[in-house]
Amino acid sequence: MYFENTNLENLTADQELIVSIMKKHGLECDGGWDYERMTFDKRFDTREGRYYLRVFAYAISGDVGAHDAILTLMKPALGKYYYPHGVEYGDDEVYPAHLVKKCEEILKKVKLELDQFSIEPTNKNNFEPVNAR
Repeated sequence: MYFENTNLENLTADQELIVSIMKKHGLECDGGWDYERMTFDKRFDTREGRYYLRVFAYAISGDVGAHDAILTLMKPALGKYYYPHGVEYGDDEVYPAHLVKKCEEILKKVKLELDQFSIEPTNKNNFEPVNAR
């Protein structure tokens, strides 16, 4: 399930700022990165199963491994974890209403904190991922 209208999509900021804000709200990037992408996760264990709130980001410049990237956020998602296959985001998944509400609250707080730094959306026409060429 992808979250619409969060106003996080296409926001661009320094990697360290984004990491700091995400971590403050429980979204960690424990191994979910390569040199041009990062994935921030928050795990939820509920009666209905294990779920992950995910916020994806890609580098428009710099190097994630060197901690000097400028990141652009992508559309956040909520997925259900299935052992041993991984996380599924499909429309046929059932997401508990209380969990969806909690995720929306977290994403709203992340957006409000990014707003304090006057982070503006990027113009997709001016930037592309580092190794997209």
